[in-house]
Amino acid sequence: MAEDRAAALSHLLARAGWAEAEHRPLAGDASFRRYVRLVRGRDSAMLMDAPPPRENVRPWLTVAERLDALGFRAPRVLGRDIEHGYLLIEDFGDRTFTRALGAGADEAALYESAVDLLIDLHRRDAGQHILPPYDQALYETELALFIDWYLPAVLGRPLDAALVADYRVIWRALLARTQALPETLVLRDYHVDNLMLLEDGAVGLIDFQDAVRGPVAYDLVSLLKDARRDVDCDLAESLTRRYLAAFPALDEAAFRAAAAILSTQRLLKIIGIFTRLDRRDGKPVYLAHIPRLWRLVEEELRHPALAPVKAWLDRAVPQAARCIPGERVA
Repeated sequence: MAEDRAAALSHLLARAGWAEAEHRPLAGDASFRRYVRLVRGRDSAMLMDAPPPRENVRPWLTVAERLDALGFRAPRVLGRDIEHGYLLIEDFGDRTFTRALGAGADEAALYESAVDLLIDLHRRDAGQHILPPYDQALYETELALFIDWYLPAVLGRPLDAALVADYRVIWRALLARTQALPETLVLRDYHVDNLMLLEDGAVGLIDFQDAVRGPVAYDLVSLLKDARRDVDCDLAESLTRRYLAAFPALDEAAFRAAAAILSTQRLLKIIGIFTRLDRRDGKPVYLAHIPRLWRLVEEELRHPALAPVKAWLDRAVPQAARCIPGERVA
């Protein structure tokens, strides 16, 4: 398979005119995909290497085409070999919102532009549901990550089956409440690491291959309750109000309850993912974010809608176990 993929890559690069390009691998991410910048004189392109069967480039292509049809900036496709998991795509450069913020860019202005992009996306995508749904089966898969990976790592044993059953019942009821919100294209990893400042002033979108259709609140909480970066609570509130002002027909109380539910579900999922990255994949770097994730969870638990989750966590996960796996204190 490796030899077949190497030959396929050579053919792809030759067909696309990049056979002689210099290869500059980028730092790895949390998936099995890797990216290589190809440099040819003053031009550059990005090679996405998504080895089957763990990775599949078709969802990325579907979402990229949808975003382009809606008028948003996803990387253009310059060449493809779907069978072998290769895409040659436009290089958006290195100026993520994260790097721009680190260089002193106006935080409020950048976040406002990210929220305005969501507003625009949700207006344009209304009623257009070509992507798979964020359904109960997907939620169940995500809920299992916290149970199956994080809790055994911090408790030293699998969780009692009755507590697991209670957890699923609680979340089934809570997630049903989010169905009151309109559905839209949900990018699922909408945060400052995946937003790019392009040379023409536009905002580029990357890392959207897991997009689904789901509640309009999801990507807003993904942006404002960031696993890797703190967002000031006053700024987050201002941005939430900015979004709500754009959709006056939304029931604010229902939106905020759904946002708290979706945010908590997402945060617990990420705690599980970061633990799995350490335990299964040998990538411990993400564990450093777990204290922030727990702090964000506990902020969300203040919402009355999350009372059942708070009660369950108080029973199942002692405060001392809400920590980086391996660093539990007595």
